[in-house]
Amino acid sequence: MDLSKIKMVVSDMDGTLLNSKHEVSNRFFEIHKELKQKNIQFVAASGRQYHSMVDKLETIQDDVIFVAENGAFVKRKKEVLLTTPIDKRNIDTILSLITPATNAHPVLCSKNSAYVNGNSNEFLEMLREYYTEFKVVDDQTQVKDEVLKVAIYHFENSEKHIYPVVKHLEGSLKVKVSGSNWVDVSHRNAHKGYALEKLMQAYKINSDEIMVFGDYNNDLEMLQLSDYSFAMANAHPKVQEVAKYSTLSNNEYGVEHILEKML
Repeated sequence: MDLSKIKMVVSDMDGTLLNSKHEVSNRFFEIHKELKQKNIQFVAASGRQYHSMVDKLETIQDDVIFVAENGAFVKRKKEVLLTTPIDKRNIDTILSLITPATNAHPVLCSKNSAYVNGNSNEFLEMLREYYTEFKVVDDQTQVKDEVLKVAIYHFENSEKHIYPVVKHLEGSLKVKVSGSNWVDVSHRNAHKGYALEKLMQAYKINSDEIMVFGDYNNDLEMLQLSDYSFAMANAHPKVQEVAKYSTLSNNEYGVEHILEKML
């Protein structure tokens, strides 16, 4: 494994760079200093809201490219590099499917905020970890803001209770089980792989010059773009199948472990 050519490092956040307490380690921030010195670009790629990602990486935010909302929104410093919104008719279709489902909580994600209903205080309390900016609305079908993604939360298991309800939308839309409690539905080009491919073209990065870390199904497309793709020890079985290499779990500093070897 020759890592001497690496020019870009891409990492998912929840379950990958973040530990189970949703924290970035001090160890990573020290490693990032070395990445910067070696002109290796760091990219954070997440299903999270942009503002939530910045909160986690605030001290290095000017040196990070943020791939937010599963690739529907890409930003570096003040420059928006990519937006891939979802059509209003598709939003209405998704909401009509989800509304009858038990314990399903849809979130309409836009560039600067998110829109939720106020049906569950428990859900709103949990949501603050992932969305620092959100608004409670009476009727989500009346939201006028451009929507980048519909994220649907289930307290028990998203793959079991939510995915079957929206699975048939695959093809015309991108449907991703993005975590044990989340399913994301977006434009068919709004995924991390599409966003990363655009970045690789812009920065003239080849597959042997990029390192990618992930743990869940919304990471699959971007892992396939790299000769040096790593599945976390805690990764979904599909991710472990697709990734070319593996590392320690997120709680064992799996990303940092590999980056230290590279450096």
